[in-house]
Amino acid sequence: MLRSLGQMPVTGSDEDPRVAELRTAISRLRRELAAHPAEFRDRAIAEDELATLAAMTSDGHPEIPRLRRSLLLVAGAIGSVSALSRALAEVRTAVDLFGEPPRG
Repeated sequence: MLRSLGQMPVTGSDEDPRVAELRTAISRLRRELAAHPAEFRDRAIAEDELATLAAMTSDGHPEIPRLRRSLLLVAGAIGSVSALSRALAEVRTAVDLFGEPPRG
């Protein structure tokens, strides 16, 4: 995982390392959710929001308020599924790399 906001993109790549980390975390959570055998009421919401998050990373410039909203929806939908808690925490950590939203 990336450890600081000050890291530069890998040589030969102009991709923001925060976006790359977010994309990786989202992908992992989507895979783990797809493999999770139990059905739960809000699974479709989690899947839809994870797809939205993945789409936001595709252009390399995600909207931070929308990232946070999607994260809240995903967390609410799968927050009680302990098998997914680590992957969900990685998505949260990756979203937090974008900093706090402006106040006011």
